[in-house]
Amino acid sequence: MENRVKVLVLLAAGVNCDRETALAFELAGASADRVHVNDLIECPGLLADYQILALPGGFSFGDDIASGQVLARKLKHRLAAPIADFVSQGKLVLGICNGFQVLVKLGLLPGRGPNRPLQAALTFNASAKFEDRWVHLKPDAGSKCIFTRGLKSAIYLPVRHGEGRFVIGDEDLTALRAAGQVAVRYVDAAGDSGDYPANPNGSIDDIAGICDPTGRVFGLMPHPEVFVRPTQHPRWTRGEGAPPDGIEIFKNAVAFF
Repeated sequence: MENRVKVLVLLAAGVNCDRETALAFELAGASADRVHVNDLIECPGLLADYQILALPGGFSFGDDIASGQVLARKLKHRLAAPIADFVSQGKLVLGICNGFQVLVKLGLLPGRGPNRPLQAALTFNASAKFEDRWVHLKPDAGSKCIFTRGLKSAIYLPVRHGEGRFVIGDEDLTALRAAGQVAVRYVDAAGDSGDYPANPNGSIDDIAGICDPTGRVFGLMPHPEVFVRPTQHPRWTRGEGAPPDGIEIFKNAVAFF
């Protein structure tokens, strides 16, 4: 038990997917602790005890100003150095939905390329409404992402967000692709690129999740922690949903160590 991979699941006001995220990591074989951001600010040395930092979904600080903005500012001004050290030590960071938004606003994603940081954002859905639906995702075979290694051709996960549209300039998008940082894309049931609702938010290039240049920092809008047991599939009573797709992302993270 002492040698289990340890995960710090970050808490903040409005975060509400922390328990599911902690459970997902535990089902994958890790040990997970839910730690409030204020406690981490008071004792940043806590990070040294963990191999994975997880920023779960929810509505941190009520999405005031913009989704993830307040938590990102709090982390940037109070924990930037400890988090940078954490990443430089070869550890993993996962941001789900609101956590993805925080990682982008914090600057950890898309991350710094060889010459300059890429510029990207997660903004209001093209539908101009909150999207709550299950979507199909296709992992990019050329991605460096540790969390999506070996995933099958298509996975099925839910989204639930109002600001999930990934936007990036053409030049930076080309760089993102070339660096193997596009991890997963939205597709239709046949595995092909499609318009709404296959792409639920209008993200450019159908991008649902990206990693940093090392592949160790990963953010995605869909919620893998919601599908870690067969009975969580919306049609499990019809025999669908086994094995659960979401758990594989957490297993890959734990297996990295």
